[in-house]
This record gives sequence, structure tokens and C-alpha cells, in this order.
Amino acid sequence: MDFLFDYIITVQTALLIFVIVLIKSSIKFVPQNRAFLVERFGKFQSTKEAGLNFIVPFIDNVAADRSLKEQAVDVPEQSAITKDNISLSVDGVLYFRVMDPYKATYGVDNYVFAVTQLAQTTMRSELGKMELDKTFEERDMLNTNIVAAINDAAGPWGIQVLRYEIKDIVPPQSVMEAMEAQMKAERVKRAQILESEGDRQAAINRAEGNKASVVLAAEADKAEQVLRAEGEAKAIVAVAEAQAEALRKVGVEANTEEGQKAIQLDLATKAIEAKQAIAKESSIVLLPDGATEAASVVAQAMTVINSMNKSS
Repeated sequence: MDFLFDYIITVQTALLIFVIVLIKSSIKFVPQNRAFLVERFGKFQSTKEAGLNFIVPFIDNVAADRSLKEQAVDVPEQSAITKDNISLSVDGVLYFRVMDPYKATYGVDNYVFAVTQLAQTTMRSELGKMELDKTFEERDMLNTNIVAAINDAAGPWGIQVLRYEIKDIVPPQSVMEAMEAQMKAERVKRAQILESEGDRQAAINRAEGNKASVVLAAEADKAEQVLRAEGEAKAIVAVAEAQAEALRKVGVEANTEEGQKAIQLDLATKAIEAKQAIAKESSIVLLPDGATEAASVVAQAMTVINSMNKSS
């Protein structure tokens, strides 16, 4: 009885272990952004996505585990010839992801190797369509063209290329020396142009400064002349007005008896002073016609003044 009991216990334990192993092998936990491809008797049966999945133990097996994340692969350095027959050494980085795990598994043997080789050949082909200068200036367009060409070819593999980035473009040493000499010449040219532009601008500024100073000096001289003329005009007007006022007052006083006597006295005095001056300056002595010459001169002057007063 004890032997039978031990046997039953052993069988139950083995059966329990077998059931546990069976359940464990039938349960598959697929991580996020991954996919399991299940084969049954060597033939594709289904694709298990992220989460809890079940398979038939001993019949189904996981043939492939594919990552659905974006992957980055270095594209090894390679030689390429541009449109103008310049040999370049180019390398890059390829970013892609698996869109269809079935095609990536059964459509190509090694999709990473395949897409890397495709990137290399496509890059050589695209570089052959461009000249050397364009490869540096239009690198973004070159990357875009490579991505478009790879996606067209990698569609049957279930691969989508997201972007391609060229890391380095290395031309031959002789070309680099020529490019360096060209850049140096361009820098010298730009420096000379900037220097000439600076000299030109300085000359323009000096000319404009001289012009402004001349204009300001002319305007100042003009203003000075205008002010001087206005002053002289005002002085002339003031003198004329003063003389007119004096003549007016003389005329008013000349109409009086005292004024007539004063005029006679002034005229006689001026006549005598004139004769004295003539006598000093000349060796010829003029004798008066009569003793009353001064009086006659005064009388003639008074006659003129009286006639002027009457006419006015």
C-alpha cells in the first residue's frame, strides 16, 4: 500500500510539473513595440503583438522577434564619384523602423544588412547626379532624395526609412587644398571689397561734411551780409529822417524874423570862411568888387530862400 501511495504521489507531482510547463510554454508575453512571429510545423501561423498571447505548446514556436522601434544604423564609409568626376569618401546614419514584421522576416534574409547596402548604393547613385559644390550646399536635398529612393526599394521588405543623415563628405587632399585656396581667395576678395567700401563711405562722409561746412559758412556769410545791409539801411533811413527833421525845423525857423537874421549871419560867416580858405590855398588873391560883397551874397541867398518859401 505504501508503495502504491508513493507511486500515485510521484505521478501526480510529475503531472503537475508537466501541466505547469505546458501552461508556461503556451503563454507568451510580448513587450511593447515588439512583435513575435509564430510558426506551426515550420509554416507561418500568426503575428503576436504586445500583451498576453497564447500558443499551442510543442506545435507552435516563436520563429522571429522583431522590434518595431525606430532603429539607427551606421552606413560605413564608402567612395563615390560626383558628376564632375571627383572621388569622395562619404558615410552616414540611417534611421528606419519595421512596419510589417512578416515582410521583414520572410521578404528578406537580413533586413538590416539589406537596407544598409541599399543606402550605400543609393547614396552613390545620388552623388553621381551632383557636382562637388552642390554636395556641400544641398546636403538636405541629397538626404531627402536618398530617403525617397530607399523607401521605393524597401517597400517589399516592410521597412520604412524615416531619414538619412550624411555625417562626413571627405574629398581628396588635392581637392581640399584647391578648395582651401579658393576660400582664402574669396576671403581676401571680400576683405578688399569691404575695405574699398569703407574707404568709399569715408570719402563720401568727408565730402558731405565739407559740403555741409561750406553751405553753413555761405549761409552764415549771407545772414551776416543781410544783417549788415539791414543795419546800413536802417542807419541811412535814420540819417535821412534826422536830416529831414533838421531841414523841417530849419524851414520852420526860417519863416520867423529871428530865423532870417540867423540865416543871414550864417551865410555871411560861411562866405568869409570860404574866402579865407581860398586865400590860404592859392597864391592868387581875389579882391572883392566892393566892400558890401558879403552883404550882397547874403541878400542873394535870402532872395532865393524867400522865393522857395513862397513856392512851397
